[in-house]
Amino acid sequence: MTFVQIIDCKTSRYDDMNRLMDDWLAATEGKRTATHSIVGKDRAQGDHYVEIVEFPSYEDAMRNSKLPETDRIFAEMVALCDGMPTFTDLDVVRDEQLNKAAARRFFDEVARDGNLGLIEELFAADHRDHDMGKAEPDMTGRDVIRSDVEGWREAFDFAFTLHSQIADGDEVATRWTWRGTHQGDFMGHQPTGQEVLMTGTTVFRFRDGKIAESWWFYDLMRLMRQLEAGPV
Repeated sequence: MTFVQIIDCKTSRYDDMNRLMDDWLAATEGKRTATHSIVGKDRAQGDHYVEIVEFPSYEDAMRNSKLPETDRIFAEMVALCDGMPTFTDLDVVRDEQLNKAAARRFFDEVARDGNLGLIEELFAADHRDHDMGKAEPDMTGRDVIRSDVEGWREAFDFAFTLHSQIADGDEVATRWTWRGTHQGDFMGHQPTGQEVLMTGTTVFRFRDGKIAESWWFYDLMRLMRQLEAGPV
């Protein structure tokens, strides 16, 4: 995310406004360049609403505003407002906290809890994965992450402890400890019920609010030694 637009208006006809926004979403399907939007209602003034719309860039926002469907909907929106809505264009200069939160959601909700449906929200469709523990370390697509999570969850009942996160530009590095119980086949090792542990660091590179690239560094040899030793 590099650009957001804030639309501020007052209206006593929000239900009509809401239906209008749904009409715009349907009319611009496959054309619009907005990536996400939220609408908030002012607690102090019940007729005051603010919409925050995210775009990959200012140029994408301008292309969105030039769509004929956007022109039509805007004219109808003005008619529903008590006065002319105001628009504020903002270049995003800091969103590291959002990226760090998204990284944590992967470890907690996707990897640990198995919410695979969240992968589409968190990862770009052309996500590139670099995993030093694989025979083919560089792969592309969301299905790579989905397959990896499914495989690890079938082999282990596990959780991550996240020790620290560092955000620098569009990248977030997370240092973690992984603890699991071996309950399924893993790289030729049949389940032992053994408790195992390893440490590692993951770097996510974000683009437009989604994870576009990831690098995995972890002590796989330590894990394999524990599995080869068998239950104590």
